Amino acid sequence: MQRKLDVTTDTQARLIPQREGLPAQLPTPFPHPVETAPRGLHVMTWGCQMNAYDSGRMVDILEPLGFREVAAPEQAELVVLNTCHIRERATEKVFSELGRLHGLKRAREAAGGRMTIALAGCVAQAEGEIIRARAPYVDIVFGPQTYHRLPAMLRRAAAGERVLETEFPPEDKFDFLPGEAAPRGPSGLTAFLSVQEGCDKFCTFCVVPYTRGAEFSRPAEAVLAEARGLVARGAQEITLLGQNVNAWHGAAPDGGTWTLGRLIRALAEIPRLARIRYTTSHPRDMEDSLILAHRDVPQLMPFLHLPVQSGSDRVLADMNRGHTREDYLRLIDRLRDARPDLALSTDIIVGFPGETDAAFEDTLDLLRRVGFAQSYSFAYSTRPGTAAAARADQVAAAVKDARLQVVQAELQAEATAFNTSCLGRTLDVLFVGPGRRPGQMSGRTPYLQPVHVPGAAALVGRIVPVTIEDARPNSLGGRLVDHPEPGGQEPDRA
Repeated sequence: MQRKLDVTTDTQARLIPQREGLPAQLPTPFPHPVETAPRGLHVMTWGCQMNAYDSGRMVDILEPLGFREVAAPEQAELVVLNTCHIRERATEKVFSELGRLHGLKRAREAAGGRMTIALAGCVAQAEGEIIRARAPYVDIVFGPQTYHRLPAMLRRAAAGERVLETEFPPEDKFDFLPGEAAPRGPSGLTAFLSVQEGCDKFCTFCVVPYTRGAEFSRPAEAVLAEARGLVARGAQEITLLGQNVNAWHGAAPDGGTWTLGRLIRALAEIPRLARIRYTTSHPRDMEDSLILAHRDVPQLMPFLHLPVQSGSDRVLADMNRGHTREDYLRLIDRLRDARPDLALSTDIIVGFPGETDAAFEDTLDLLRRVGFAQSYSFAYSTRPGTAAAARADQVAAAVKDARLQVVQAELQAEATAFNTSCLGRTLDVLFVGPGRRPGQMSGRTPYLQPVHVPGAAALVGRIVPVTIEDARPNSLGGRLVDHPEPGGQEPDRA
């Protein structure tokens, strides 16, 4: 496993968790069932795709213990809340849900039963001691790097211990997860695959370096093996995940180091893997080999999430983003030169401390110059422990809200314009399940747009050309061009 640390201050070096100095004996994996009767498991997930992947792997870990997923916490013996700490008031939202679960737990215990409550993820990592103090009924609190130890934590909790596991372990959790993840997207046709975790960038608004740890990359062969397993179990589209996924530099089978672009080329050689995506990327890590992969690898979808956060050089510097607006715009030009049909999505933060009216106008100008197909926009919120939270020049809430409305209107107009530009085009659609209406089927374009067409259930799992005839703000409608090709393969373009 490759590990990378690039911090600029002694304070950061002390704060960022490390994974060096492996102990002589590592935790033992939990491969054999110890329970035979089904036990209800309910996992609630907030936040990013990485959290969705982690929740799925928790299910994989717990299945040998006899746990099976149930639809509601009322049916569960174990409830896991997998939390996100990016947005403001995240902790209070968690406590609100915990309060509801506490009532269910008391009712279950009064009836002679048992419910175990476990809090996972970034809120648990950042505020574990606070949670223990405020919610003593929570049985297990653990961070995103320790869930491979969940079977042992459950044994400790069953013995009456209140478990807190928020120290960053020296071992790599991926070495102790079940060998094959299950596809968990619609109809099992799409899957997430975590290849990189952590962050060394220290953007001044972000808690990820403190909750996920230092950047590290999984070995290439481990990623390829998991991808082959996902495809063998029906996945046709895999999304590679990482906090800075394009920072991935993994140990290669030949003893060298691969870049993400090289990994994507290897993944494209897996039979029946029709589509490859990756998220989330940082502009500083968009290497030439990855740009060329967009040009050369047809399985790599022409859709890229590349957060810019602001269009103002001053705000970007204050955010410690490490790039200017012109750096970003030049990068977009290079990407579009390599793949002219590439569509982009981004993240935007408005109202960052010190953001002036002129800086905000710079952001609007950048949005109009790029033209994003999708986007995620937020009003800046302080995160305890981050550098920006201590600044005295916080922007007034009313100003932030007003700017956010303007940005969201601009971004929605751009997304609508992109959908409208698809009218009359024929796009390959991977069908994943029923549509919103009877007799309708639903799928996704290469640009991640939902598409609804009249069709039969036999379309599921097939990639079929669809002529787009209807464009709505958040979805498309169309008609099938040809009969589906068998086996879920891309249509012949010869």
